[in-house]
Amino acid sequence: MDDDSAVWLTAEQEQAWRSLMAAILLLPGALDAQLQRDAGLTHGGYVVLSALSEAPERQIRMRRLAEMASMSMSRLSHLVDRLEARGWVERRPVPGDGRSTMAGLTDAGWEKVVETAPGHVDAVRSLVFEGLSPEQTRQLKSIFDTIVPKIDPENRLSACGATRRGAGQP
Repeated sequence: MDDDSAVWLTAEQEQAWRSLMAAILLLPGALDAQLQRDAGLTHGGYVVLSALSEAPERQIRMRRLAEMASMSMSRLSHLVDRLEARGWVERRPVPGDGRSTMAGLTDAGWEKVVETAPGHVDAVRSLVFEGLSPEQTRQLKSIFDTIVPKIDPENRLSACGATRRGAGQP
């Protein structure tokens, strides 16, 4: 598309886009800083531990976990190496499938999630929801329920979103 036929954002859309971009760029660092300070975890590490804590039998195939955490297999493998070294995760082969590996949350990993979740929830509440009315929170959900399927048509992140258990639990 050349410049003459480009359909530009309206001024209102551009302002909304810039606000969204600021949130996208700043929120991960703010959450990461809280988790590093309070729990010695990166945000990626917490995402992996949290996903495992919610999975049946607290275990997930590594490939699926990479999708859920929106990470490459290489990045996830390095992260799981670090989580394993801390005793929070263990890997085991998938029975009958020599090419697949399961990641499982250890009892110590479960305790880490239980210990970490309240501070993380407080940070999310403070950074995202504080100052929003219940109607704005519903609007925010509706907006992202419209946007996310366009970005994630395979619904890879479903376990990290709307299909999860009730609020406030690890």
